[in-house]
Amino acid sequence: MMNNWSGTGRLTRDPELRYSANGTAVTKFTLAVDRGYTSQDGTSADFIPVVTMKQLAETAANYLRKGRLVGIEGRIQTRSYEGNDNKRVFVTEVLAYRLHFIESNKENKPKSDDPFQDDGKPIDISDDDLPF
Repeated sequence: MMNNWSGTGRLTRDPELRYSANGTAVTKFTLAVDRGYTSQDGTSADFIPVVTMKQLAETAANYLRKGRLVGIEGRIQTRSYEGNDNKRVFVTEVLAYRLHFIESNKENKPKSDDPFQDDGKPIDISDDDLPF
């Protein structure tokens, strides 16, 4: 039996990176996949929940951003949990095992907390601001 899923789409928002109780990195995001047609209710995309784990989760958190075009390979998984209203909630999602960065986007560099990082933009400094 096979359980393979692959798709290409754009992220609907930045990935959420969290760590499990045992320290495993887990990232969740939603992929908007174009259907190629518009349905009667006006939708033209499917919204696929995607989960990545371990090193792939950290890579996704560092390089993926809202709107980024990405290819995903993974498997469909289902799970359930008890909701706040004590009702069983069933979830179907893709557990990704491979990411393909389809488009190069200079804005999708890894996050950096360095305020002096070179962003490639010129800095305008007035001659009056120079100490000599």
